[in-house]
Amino acid sequence: MLVQTVLGTALLWWVLITGLAGVLLGWFLPRIVLRYSPVADEPQPAPSRPLLMAVTGFLFALLTAVLGLSWELPAYLFFAGIAVVLTIIDLRHHLLPNAVVLPTLGIGFVLLAMAATGDNAWGALLRGVLGALVLFVLYLLLALISPAGLGMGDVKLAAVLGLFLGYQGWGALFVGALLASVLGAVVGLAVLVSRRGGMRSDVPFGPSMLAGALVAVLWGELLAWEYLLPGLA
Repeated sequence: MLVQTVLGTALLWWVLITGLAGVLLGWFLPRIVLRYSPVADEPQPAPSRPLLMAVTGFLFALLTAVLGLSWELPAYLFFAGIAVVLTIIDLRHHLLPNAVVLPTLGIGFVLLAMAATGDNAWGALLRGVLGALVLFVLYLLLALISPAGLGMGDVKLAAVLGLFLGYQGWGALFVGALLASVLGAVVGLAVLVSRRGGMRSDVPFGPSMLAGALVAVLWGELLAWEYLLPGLA
């Protein structure tokens, strides 16, 4: 009982520390968003710094609470920060810049390779690479079939998400892909109902992909094998 109490207290402190680190990172994110946003004739103002600080701090604290003090935690904290940046850029400009997406794939692989080294989890790293390939090919086929629905930015982002979700497990990969589709459909329906757009409205899909992936990182394996695919566990 004493050991559990000490470990619980240590985790609580780390949740607070990483949450504060996320808040600090959020202070710089508006500058990063503007740096990687396309140049427009009428430059948009910087996104709300307090909002990004709150969101990033919350995500960092939540990831630490769920994943614990693990070797994989730094990789997923990095992913959360990138997810916030890409979400804002895609919502504003309907663009997922290569200058952010492609380095994320490389850095993410390095961080997950470090995690695999610490945990001796080379199978998880291989699964992550396969997950990146699977989602990339799937989204590429969907983009070729329906180019109006998906852009190449979404296809490249799919490889990033496949890497991080595949490392967690095939259940997380399945849940992440499923939630992306569900959230995308809900957003599209909301646009129609609110009469802010029609069937051909260009609704960015990146935020739905990223939101679904974050949920899947946290609870994807549980949702997949306990609720969605219990017979296959």
